[in-house]
Amino acid sequence: MIALDIWSDPICPWCHIGKAALDRALESRPGHPFAIAWHPFQLNPDMPPEGMGRQAYLALKFGDAQGIMNAYRPVIERAEAEGLALNLPAITRTPNTRDAHRLIHWAGIEGRQTAMVATLFRACFRDGLDIGDRDTLADLAANVGMERALAARMLASEADTDTIIRADRDARAHGITGVPFFVIGGEHAISGAQTTAFWQQIIDALSAQAPG
Repeated sequence: MIALDIWSDPICPWCHIGKAALDRALESRPGHPFAIAWHPFQLNPDMPPEGMGRQAYLALKFGDAQGIMNAYRPVIERAEAEGLALNLPAITRTPNTRDAHRLIHWAGIEGRQTAMVATLFRACFRDGLDIGDRDTLADLAANVGMERALAARMLASEADTDTIIRADRDARAHGITGVPFFVIGGEHAISGAQTTAFWQQIIDALSAQAPG
């Protein structure tokens, strides 16, 4: 197997789009060689723990309505091209995602990491849930087969908070400035939401190089 390390944030629409394209490639190549691991990167590491109202966040980041429209038009167009429905009006808060990243980390220990990432993306971009809310996160953990009560207790603690902060800082120290960001086999870096065809070509090339 070949490691495919992915840095992302569950409130990043481009990460959601990039995962959808990668998923289609993996489904079309069931013999793909990838062993996938997800790593934390917070788009807003200084976000207050309680998050902030969505409209206030968008205004702070993009300015007026035209600035917001200009920022999200390519997101909406690309999502439509991928057949991915984004329910952006349903999002009322922009969360601090540190707890969501802790949940992804714990899901990885149980072998449920990709399922947890997918669930968080759907919760945010389809259902408009506040994925900074710990009760919501505990429910989502249960949805992927994790023990809800244990997840709730862990989320109520500071367990692995330092691990997430350190991993985020390490990513930035190694030159990662935006997500999604992919590293294949610990060597080849790919930035941005690529197409399904791109990943199919990568998988085919790797398969052709495989011995036997």
